[in-house]
Amino acid sequence: MTATTTSPALACLVQPYVFFQGRCEEAIGFYAAAIGAQVEQLMRFDESPDPAPEGLLQPGHEHKVMHAAVRIGHSVVLMSDGCGTEPPAAGFSLALQVPTKEAAERAFHALAEGGTVVMPLGPTFWSPCYGMLTDRFGIGWMVNTLEPFPAG
Repeated sequence: MTATTTSPALACLVQPYVFFQGRCEEAIGFYAAAIGAQVEQLMRFDESPDPAPEGLLQPGHEHKVMHAAVRIGHSVVLMSDGCGTEPPAAGFSLALQVPTKEAAERAFHALAEGGTVVMPLGPTFWSPCYGMLTDRFGIGWMVNTLEPFPAG
């Protein structure tokens, strides 16, 4: 099957939905300080008009973040504490595209605080400044500058 410009899939928006095992509010604050993330929407489990099904939430999870929409640049990342039973994040990374090497350095070092650098920032064949890290919440990040290579 070949996709066409009228394909419903092409009219979609894919947004990551990241679960923080009870640390969502802390993560949101960290991303706000590190990369200027802004909360557009936040609802706690105890604010839901419909109660959670019996036994779904772990005890003490009632005031945790059920759903948050957090703007990072032009993107919105959805976040939650989950119900307390989700496994840690694996199998994906968030790719942060920034305009300059300086912006990449600022974002990379801020996100890496308390985390682990997987690949230090440096030039690659596709970017003058690229690096990978896992932040303090176990979320993988790939920081990449869109700045063109110097001529010559």
